[in-house]
Amino acid sequence: MPAQTGLYAFAAGTLIFALAGSNRFLSVGADSTIAPIFAGGIAALAIAGSPTYPVLVSLAAVMIGATLVLAGVARAGWIADLLSIPVTTGFLAGIALHIVIGQLPAVLGISVPPGSLLHEFAAVIAAVPHMNPIALAVGGGVLVVTVLGERISPRIPGALIALIAAGIAAATLDLRTHGIALLGSLPATLPHAGFPFVDLHDVVRLVPLVLTVALVCLLQTSVVLRAYPANPDAPGDPSPVYAAVGLGSIAAGLLGSFAVDASPPRTAIAAASGASSQLAGVVAVATIAVLVAFGASLAAYLPLAALGGVLIFIGSRLFRIGDIRNIARTGGQEIWLVIASMLLVVILPIETGMLFAIALSLVHGISIVARPPSGEFVRVPGTTIWWPPDRTAAGERVPGVLVFAPAAPITFTNGAFIAAKLRALIAAAAQPVRIVVLECSGVIDVDYTGAYYLGREISRLRAGGTRVALARLSDDRARAAAVRTGFAATLGTDGIYDSVQEALVALGA
Repeated sequence: MPAQTGLYAFAAGTLIFALAGSNRFLSVGADSTIAPIFAGGIAALAIAGSPTYPVLVSLAAVMIGATLVLAGVARAGWIADLLSIPVTTGFLAGIALHIVIGQLPAVLGISVPPGSLLHEFAAVIAAVPHMNPIALAVGGGVLVVTVLGERISPRIPGALIALIAAGIAAATLDLRTHGIALLGSLPATLPHAGFPFVDLHDVVRLVPLVLTVALVCLLQTSVVLRAYPANPDAPGDPSPVYAAVGLGSIAAGLLGSFAVDASPPRTAIAAASGASSQLAGVVAVATIAVLVAFGASLAAYLPLAALGGVLIFIGSRLFRIGDIRNIARTGGQEIWLVIASMLLVVILPIETGMLFAIALSLVHGISIVARPPSGEFVRVPGTTIWWPPDRTAAGERVPGVLVFAPAAPITFTNGAFIAAKLRALIAAAAQPVRIVVLECSGVIDVDYTGAYYLGREISRLRAGGTRVALARLSDDRARAAAVRTGFAATLGTDGIYDSVQEALVALGA
């Protein structure tokens, strides 16, 4: 696509989101996560440089935008709940490594062959002896000035000051002759609005690509919203944000550009610089318009190494060391989710790594429900309260009685496990168990499979002479599900009680 279409995408996405979006940090525009997906998908339908190619790209942007708007209208904000904080932290760390490693060739003044991130990093290491010290001085200087500006005050535009200084140095010292690559002049052309028309056959062929990119946009937008919520105390429903990003994509497509997405690095730099509203993005669009109209030739003096220094700074903001430390200190095994998510995004293509990271998050969540800490309750001495055994004070056990707490929704993921845990506790009891009370304060649902396994175990116990009752099934949905699935019928009309003590008295303990 022509270079200026990136500017159109940023302008369209930013302005539309400023009007329709609800997050004050989120930056919407061209994004490198979905760019490779576009490149592969459109290349299968048209030759790059042909008249059909940009039309298909713009049409795909409109279709993707419409899909995101539908997701917003359908309240698909639950997609954000598929991402735990450790997975989000790991994903952003992986994106940070992509950004930093991707900018090292520009900052070092070297060229490396394209390839996977690991191959590119290996090529950078191999080419370090041949680096250009002037490029390193420019990129490193911009990075230092940007960091110092932030530490002195977030309102000091250290990156802007450094870029201007680098441009002046490139112009006065003629850095191009020293092997320093420069950005080049910006195109000063205006977009031509219009709907991209193609035949129906091409529309159908675009559907798989559109659905893939739309899914990646939904997931990445969810990641950025989780990382930079407008209100940390009340994150809210992200569905309206999906719709606003979709409207930005439609506008970009109508301007002859490509789909837009929530951008982690641009959002990070907006938040780090003290942006408090979408006015920051609007001012950025206005600044670009002024530069293109009156100073397009000035960009010719901007060293790529200087831009690389700014992007490395942005990447460092995405690598949240503080959050990783907190997860390692208090999250137990969840630090492995951070590491695994980061490695998936680093080793695999970003969009593939993102999908696998989400699958990892879901597997982790399912594993918690599938293997709940179900166990025996004991009586607090001198009371009628039954509680999990305390490590510092021994609870009381009633001979022949087992109070068992499933401590999770009883579903297909754990029904057999809970029934097996109950059998094991009965078998390990010091005296034969004649009364079993299921303490169900932690049960919020019962599905058919869970009711089948636990109901079968209850029937087996009753057949052997053990009396079984259920106590503290307080959740209305769980009560209704117990009736619907036949689990309540297994216990009988007199098998459900409001408290453990009431059940024990009824059963004669």
